[in-house]
Amino acid sequence: MSTHTPGTEVRPPEVTLRTVTLVGWGILAWVVALAVLLLVPSLRSGDRSWWVWVPVAGIALGAVGYGYLRRGKGNASEA
Repeated sequence: MSTHTPGTEVRPPEVTLRTVTLVGWGILAWVVALAVLLLVPSLRSGDRSWWVWVPVAGIALGAVGYGYLRRGKGNASEA
């Protein structure tokens, strides 16, 4: 239960992690997932042949987001 006193302002803690750093780590995680899929043939055989494209899409979309954040215009300048 919260012990908030009426009339006082509640402030969340300051976030010190930059969004561009988080996106970079996400891309790295997708690269690792792709490597695992390519190294273990049973994970991409039969009905799971499309699984390889999931990390590929994650890497591609992450690269677009990373580029947008690195550009630093609009809302991305504060990220």
